[in-house]
Formats: sequence, structure tokens, C-alpha cells
Amino acid sequence: MADSGAALRLCALLSVAVLLGVRAETACQLVRAAFQAVQPGAKWMPESPGAGHDLQVCVPKVPTCCSRKMEEKYQATARSSMEQLLQSASMELKFLIIQNAAVFQEAFEMVVRHARNYTNAMFRNSYRNMAAKAFKFVGEFFTDISLYILGSDINVNDMINEFFDSLFPLVYPHLINPGFPDPSLEMTECLRLARRDLKVFGNFPKVMMTQVSKSLQVTRVFLQALNLGIEVVNTTDHLKFSKDCGRALLKMWYCPHCQDLMMAKPCAGFCNVVLQGCLASVVEIDSYWREYIRSLEGLAKGMRGIYDMEHVLLNLFSLIQDSIMYMQKNAEKLAVTIGKLCGHSQQRQYRSAWYPEDLSIDKRVTRAAHVDHEETLSSKRRELIAKLRMHSSFYSSLPEYVCSHSSVVQNNTLCWNGQEIVERFSRQAMRNGAKSQLNSHEAKVKGPEPVISQIIDKLKHINQLLKGMAIARRRSLDKPEDEDGGESGDCDDEDDCAGDSSGNGGLRVKNQLRFLAELAYDLDTDDIPSNKQLLNHQSKEVSAIRNSGSLNAVPNLFSAVLTVLIHLLVK
Repeated sequence: MADSGAALRLCALLSVAVLLGVRAETACQLVRAAFQAVQPGAKWMPESPGAGHDLQVCVPKVPTCCSRKMEEKYQATARSSMEQLLQSASMELKFLIIQNAAVFQEAFEMVVRHARNYTNAMFRNSYRNMAAKAFKFVGEFFTDISLYILGSDINVNDMINEFFDSLFPLVYPHLINPGFPDPSLEMTECLRLARRDLKVFGNFPKVMMTQVSKSLQVTRVFLQALNLGIEVVNTTDHLKFSKDCGRALLKMWYCPHCQDLMMAKPCAGFCNVVLQGCLASVVEIDSYWREYIRSLEGLAKGMRGIYDMEHVLLNLFSLIQDSIMYMQKNAEKLAVTIGKLCGHSQQRQYRSAWYPEDLSIDKRVTRAAHVDHEETLSSKRRELIAKLRMHSSFYSSLPEYVCSHSSVVQNNTLCWNGQEIVERFSRQAMRNGAKSQLNSHEAKVKGPEPVISQIIDKLKHINQLLKGMAIARRRSLDKPEDEDGGESGDCDDEDDCAGDSSGNGGLRVKNQLRFLAELAYDLDTDDIPSNKQLLNHQSKEVSAIRNSGSLNAVPNLFSAVLTVLIHLLVK
């Protein structure tokens, strides 16, 4: 009997040993299978639980199925998962800004093309004999406008002066001295130099400078702000997380695996602590991002009147024609002065100031389809701002987004706290921001990353620009209309350039284009080549060419003598 009892005890011990071996093998088998999904083909996974002395983050209280290599791989996976969650969070916002930046840039270029076509149509219909030559100056002028909108350093006043300097030598022999041969290079330069001092076009060039500069400055800053928005989101999308953050993410998402707790989920409170630490520097962007959206909204609201490039550019043709008619009105006095100044004493013929040659208003210029208010650039700006406001808390809500889109236990019960499964997580979630996270051991923060500091500086700069534009606009609204260019810019009564003085009211067109729909304007397409790949650096080349190519400029002595003669003649 004694022998049989001993035999039974031996069998029992052997059975327990077998069961423990099977259990141990089963315990790590699930861990190995889960890790194979992360690292297919890995051969260096423990087959049974061990002490885990080499582990640095998932330090176990009980035997573990993880090795140091597994821990490192899990940490890399945690970083990758975090980046994917951030990109998922920003996807809608980034698409909104990228799409609108592209759409508005194309829309602004479309406005420039139509403004050029209106101007060419005006020359073709009202000044047919000189239209072909005028197309060249018109094309260069609107190319400069496009370059400026895209960020070139072209001076608006310089581009308008260049346009009128080139226009006067063309207009003078056709309208003041019809039938007279084209002026020589010397005569052309004389006319160019005389144009500004004699104010042959009245105050219209100044009016154009006021309106075009104000509208284009606002347009350019608007595009710059959208492009910066894209840069901000892209930067935070691809942020490199600190080592402490990587370790905290590993502890939250994958350390339970090492203890065969495959179904364990992090406590929501624990996730908030970890994510607020990891994203503390990103959350620092929040106040500047909110200010960015408010400032952009203020700018967008002010883009009307002379601050609306659509309104200004689509009516430039009218200002240009008014300026030519002003010159014709003063034709006799101007011809005498130019004759003395530039050395031509031929008998001159004068045309009526109010009837340009070959005047025939082409109704195709003015035939614009009904424009629905909802389809204009102004309405698209309002729509964009409304959608951006929905993302004003984007950066402050990032930790909450990541936690809500990863598997966590929202009620903080029976969940993983970074060390074990607990009945209830009790740690208070830290406040947002890097400063409030300095004492959190889950993800130590040393302050904003350099790349985040750079983004904040850029946001500060664009916010100042946006606010500066809004302040300038408010100040201009406090001025009398004739001081700020209103409809007629800085025009005085004696300049005879108010309103529709040219009588070309029939040529005025709607100053809002149908947006993102088939344009119904029946315009002729000019054969003037336009550069559709406008790069910022080209502006310097354009300026250099124009500064050097001055039509065999007359020596400085001649310029000085010319200026003296002008003042004598004016007196």
C-alpha cells in the first residue's frame, strides 16, 4: 500500500509539471502570435516566460514573454501608430486648407486673365489702330500683377508707372497727332520722361496705384496665410517624438502584451496623461492657431471695395480708358507743350476728347451671365472661414482625439494603468501645455521642440501681418471716400476723373466672376502669350530687364534739361 501511495504522489507531481509546462508554453504562444503580426518572421521571441532582466520599459512584476528586441520593436510600432493617428486627425483640416489654397490661387489668376481680356477688348473696340501694340504693354502689366500676387518683390507703383510710361508714346501719335509716323527712339524716351511731370493722364495713374496696391497686398497676404496653414499642419503631422514619449506610448499600448494581457485596454485617464505629455509642445500652438483663424477671418471680411482685387482688377480697363480720354480732352494744350519740349513743330490735328477713333462698343465685352451670390469669391472666403472655425480647437483637442481613436476604457474601470490591471484609475489628468507637464513621469517634457518654436514664430508673424492689414483697412474706412480711392481713388474735381466721366458706362462689367462653374463671359481669347508658370524669382529678372532695357536711354544730361524745360513751360 505504501508503494502504491508513493506511486500516486509521483504521478500527481508529474501531471502538475506537465500542466505547468503546457501553461507556460500556451502563455507565450499568444504573445508570439501577436508579435508576429508586428514583426513577421521574427525568430528571437521567448518560448516561455522569463525574468525579463534586460527590459527597460516593460519591467515586469511577474515572469514576462518579452525580450529587449521585442520591446524595441514595440516602441517603434507605437511611434508609428502615433504618427498615423495624428495624420488621421489632421486629414480633414489639411485637405480643407490645401484645396482652398489651390482654388483661390487659380481663381485669382483667373481674375487677372479676365481683367487683361477686358482691357485688351477695350483697346480693340475703342482704339483699334493702336490695339495690337497696346496688347504687349497690357500683357506685361498683368503678368507683373500675377507675379506680385504669388509673392514677388515687384513694386506696384513701379509696374503702373511703367505701364503708363509705355502707353503715352503709343497713344500720343495716334490720338493727339493722328497720321504722324511712329516716334523715334529719342522721341519715345522724351515722351516717357515727360509723361509724369506733365501729368498727361491726370490723376488716374495715382488712382490705380492706390486701388491696385491695396487690393493686391491683401490678396497676397491671404494666400500667404493659407500656405502657412498648410506648413503648420504638415509640421505637426510629421513631428519626431522624444524618447520619453516613445517609452510612454510603449508602456501604454504594448507592455500588457508582455504579461499575456492581450485584451487589456489602457485607462482613458492614463491615456490622457501620456498624450498630454507627448503632445505638450504641439498643444502650445493652440493659442496662436486660434488667433490665426480669427485674424484670417478679419482679413477676409475686409476684402471688399478697393480691398477686393476682383472689384479693382475687373474695372481697371475703365480707369485706363478714362485716363486716355482725359489726355484727349487736353489734347491742344498738350500738343503745344510736347512740341516745344520734344522738338516737333508740325501742324497738328486734334480729335474730340469724347469720341475715340473707331469707337464701337462690342456688346460681347459686357454680356455677363447672372452671377449667383453663392458662387463668388467673397462667398467662398466666408465658406472657408466658417469651416476653419470648426477646427479652431484642433491643437488643444489632439490628446483627446488620439485617445478616443485608440482602444481605451472610457470609464477608467478594470483597465491598464501602465503597470497592471486596476479596478479604477485615480490619477488626475494634467492640464494641457508643456509647462504643466514638467512633473509628469509618463512623458517628461523639456519645453517646445525647436521645430514647434519655429512654427509658432511664423504664426506670430503672419498674425501680425493679418492684423496690420485689418487696421490699415479700418483707418482707411474712417477717411473721406475721395482720400482713399473709393470709386475714383485720390481724384480731385480739377483732375476731371470722377465716376463715369468718359461716358463709357456701357463698358462696365460685373466685378464678380462666376466661381467654380463654367464661366459665361463671352470674351475673345487674346493671342497674347501669358506665362502660366509664374515663379517668384522671375520678378528680379523682369525688373532687371526693364531697368536695363530703356530703349537706348537718353543721357542723364538730356533728362535734366528736359525737366527744367517742363517746369518753365508749365509756368
